[in-house]
Amino acid sequence: MPVVTFVGKSNSGKTTFLEKVIANLTERGYRVATVKHHAHTTEVDDIKKDSWRHAQAGSVVSMVSSPTQLSIVHHMQEEATMGQIAQEAQRSSCDVLLAEGFKRLDYPKIEVSRLERSDEPICEPTELVAFVTNNEALHARYISTVPVFDLNDIEEFCSFFVRRFLERQ
Repeated sequence: MPVVTFVGKSNSGKTTFLEKVIANLTERGYRVATVKHHAHTTEVDDIKKDSWRHAQAGSVVSMVSSPTQLSIVHHMQEEATMGQIAQEAQRSSCDVLLAEGFKRLDYPKIEVSRLERSDEPICEPTELVAFVTNNEALHARYISTVPVFDLNDIEEFCSFFVRRFLERQ
Protein backbone atom coordinates (compact mmCIF):
# COMPACT_ATOMS: atom_id res chain seq x y z
CA MET A 1 0.00 0.00 0.00
CA PRO A 2 1.49 3.37 -0.95
CA VAL A 3 2.17 5.86 1.82
CA VAL A 4 2.46 9.48 0.66
CA THR A 5 3.18 12.44 2.92
CA PHE A 6 1.83 15.93 2.39
CA VAL A 7 4.15 18.49 3.95
CA GLY A 8 4.34 22.28 4.24
CA LYS A 9 4.46 25.09 6.70
CA SER A 10 1.70 25.50 9.25
CA ASN A 11 -1.38 27.13 7.68
CA SER A 12 -0.08 26.44 4.18
CA GLY A 13 -3.32 24.78 3.10
CA LYS A 14 -2.35 21.13 3.59
CA THR A 15 -5.57 20.09 5.31
CA THR A 16 -7.83 21.94 2.88
CA PHE A 17 -5.97 20.48 -0.09
CA LEU A 18 -6.04 16.98 1.42
CA GLU A 19 -9.80 17.20 2.00
CA LYS A 20 -10.26 17.81 -1.72
CA VAL A 21 -7.83 15.03 -2.68
CA ILE A 22 -9.57 12.56 -0.35
CA ALA A 23 -12.98 13.43 -1.83
CA ASN A 24 -11.68 13.11 -5.41
CA LEU A 25 -9.93 9.78 -4.82
CA THR A 26 -13.01 8.45 -3.03
CA GLU A 27 -15.21 9.50 -5.96
CA ARG A 28 -12.83 7.51 -8.21
CA GLY A 29 -13.50 4.43 -6.09
CA TYR A 30 -10.35 4.32 -3.96
CA ARG A 31 -10.39 3.60 -0.24
CA VAL A 32 -8.30 6.26 1.47
CA ALA A 33 -6.75 6.17 4.93
CA THR A 34 -5.27 9.29 6.50
CA VAL A 35 -3.03 10.13 9.42
CA LYS A 36 -2.16 13.55 10.78
CA HIS A 37 1.13 14.00 12.59
CA HIS A 38 0.92 15.93 15.82
CA ALA A 39 4.29 16.76 17.32
CA HIS A 40 2.88 17.52 20.77
CA THR A 41 1.68 15.06 23.38
CA THR A 42 -1.93 16.16 23.73
CA GLU A 43 -5.00 14.04 24.38
CA VAL A 44 -6.79 13.00 21.19
CA ASP A 45 -9.68 11.66 23.23
CA ASP A 46 -12.07 14.13 24.84
CA ILE A 47 -11.02 14.78 28.42
CA LYS A 48 -13.56 13.61 30.97
CA LYS A 49 -15.43 11.38 28.47
CA ASP A 50 -15.86 7.77 29.55
CA SER A 51 -13.25 6.51 27.07
CA TRP A 52 -10.74 9.04 28.38
CA ARG A 53 -11.55 7.94 31.93
CA HIS A 54 -10.99 4.30 30.93
CA ALA A 55 -7.54 5.21 29.59
CA GLN A 56 -6.69 7.16 32.71
CA ALA A 57 -7.60 4.08 34.74
CA GLY A 58 -5.08 2.01 32.78
CA SER A 59 -6.78 0.74 29.60
CA VAL A 60 -4.17 0.28 26.84
CA VAL A 61 -6.81 0.46 24.09
CA SER A 62 -9.85 2.69 24.52
CA MET A 63 -12.73 2.23 22.09
CA VAL A 64 -15.95 4.10 21.44
CA SER A 65 -18.64 2.43 19.35
CA SER A 66 -21.67 4.11 17.80
CA PRO A 67 -24.03 3.15 14.97
CA THR A 68 -21.75 4.94 12.47
CA GLN A 69 -18.22 4.79 13.93
CA LEU A 70 -15.73 2.75 15.84
CA SER A 71 -12.99 4.93 17.28
CA ILE A 72 -9.92 3.22 18.70
CA VAL A 73 -7.20 4.93 20.71
CA HIS A 74 -4.09 2.87 21.39
CA HIS A 75 -2.04 4.29 24.24
CA MET A 76 1.64 4.00 23.33
CA GLN A 77 4.92 4.21 25.19
CA GLU A 78 6.51 5.79 22.08
CA GLU A 79 5.29 7.21 18.80
CA ALA A 80 4.04 4.63 16.29
CA THR A 81 6.12 4.03 13.20
CA MET A 82 4.65 4.74 9.76
CA GLY A 83 4.77 0.98 9.19
CA GLN A 84 2.52 0.38 12.19
CA ILE A 85 0.15 3.12 11.03
CA ALA A 86 0.06 1.62 7.51
CA GLN A 87 -0.80 -1.80 8.99
CA GLU A 88 -3.86 -0.22 10.64
CA ALA A 89 -4.91 1.23 7.26
CA GLN A 90 -4.44 -2.15 5.56
CA ARG A 91 -6.72 -3.80 8.12
CA SER A 92 -9.47 -1.58 6.70
CA SER A 93 -8.62 -2.63 3.11
CA CYS A 94 -7.47 0.85 2.12
CA ASP A 95 -5.70 1.50 -1.17
CA VAL A 96 -3.50 4.35 0.03
CA LEU A 97 -2.39 6.09 3.23
CA LEU A 98 -2.16 9.87 3.01
CA ALA A 99 -0.09 11.36 5.80
CA GLU A 100 -0.21 15.04 6.75
CA GLY A 101 3.09 16.12 8.20
CA PHE A 102 5.83 13.58 8.95
CA LYS A 103 8.27 15.73 6.96
CA ARG A 104 11.31 14.01 8.48
CA LEU A 105 10.33 10.51 7.36
CA ASP A 106 11.64 8.98 4.16
CA TYR A 107 8.36 8.55 2.26
CA PRO A 108 7.26 10.19 -0.99
CA LYS A 109 6.57 13.85 -0.24
CA ILE A 110 4.24 16.36 -1.81
CA GLU A 111 4.74 19.91 -0.59
CA VAL A 112 1.80 22.29 -0.32
CA SER A 113 2.66 26.00 -0.29
CA ARG A 114 0.18 28.87 -0.23
CA LEU A 115 1.34 32.36 -1.29
CA GLU A 116 -0.64 34.00 1.53
CA ARG A 117 1.39 32.01 4.05
CA SER A 118 4.92 31.93 2.66
CA ASP A 119 7.11 32.40 -0.37
CA GLU A 120 9.72 29.89 0.79
CA PRO A 121 9.29 26.11 0.52
CA ILE A 122 10.45 23.74 3.24
CA CYS A 123 11.81 21.03 0.90
CA GLU A 124 14.33 20.94 -1.88
CA PRO A 125 12.93 19.83 -5.25
CA THR A 126 14.98 16.62 -5.06
CA GLU A 127 13.03 15.60 -1.93
CA LEU A 128 9.64 15.84 -3.63
CA VAL A 129 7.47 13.90 -6.05
CA ALA A 130 5.24 16.95 -6.61
CA PHE A 131 4.79 20.56 -5.54
CA VAL A 132 1.39 22.23 -5.08
CA THR A 133 1.15 26.01 -4.90
CA ASN A 134 -0.70 29.14 -5.92
CA ASN A 135 2.59 31.07 -6.02
CA GLU A 136 3.69 31.67 -9.63
CA ALA A 137 7.29 32.38 -8.59
CA LEU A 138 7.59 29.00 -6.83
CA HIS A 139 5.78 27.34 -9.71
CA ALA A 140 8.42 28.60 -12.13
CA ARG A 141 11.25 27.66 -9.76
CA TYR A 142 10.12 24.04 -9.31
CA ILE A 143 8.58 23.16 -12.70
CA SER A 144 11.90 22.11 -14.26
CA THR A 145 12.61 19.48 -11.57
CA VAL A 146 9.27 18.19 -10.25
CA PRO A 147 5.60 18.20 -11.37
CA VAL A 148 3.91 21.38 -10.13
CA PHE A 149 0.16 21.77 -9.64
CA ASP A 150 -2.07 24.71 -8.78
CA LEU A 151 -3.75 24.52 -5.37
CA ASN A 152 -7.16 24.60 -7.04
CA ASP A 153 -6.51 22.05 -9.78
CA ILE A 154 -7.54 18.97 -7.81
CA GLU A 155 -8.60 16.98 -10.88
CA GLU A 156 -5.22 17.31 -12.61
CA PHE A 157 -3.33 16.60 -9.39
CA CYS A 158 -5.41 13.50 -8.60
CA SER A 159 -4.97 12.15 -12.13
CA PHE A 160 -1.19 12.46 -11.64
CA PHE A 161 -1.47 10.90 -8.17
CA VAL A 162 -3.46 7.91 -9.43
CA ARG A 163 -1.00 7.27 -12.26
CA ARG A 164 2.00 7.60 -9.95
CA PHE A 165 0.80 5.70 -6.87
CA LEU A 166 -2.36 3.70 -7.45
CA GLU A 167 -2.24 2.28 -10.97
CA ARG A 168 1.16 0.73 -10.28
CA GLN A 169 -0.19 -1.70 -7.68
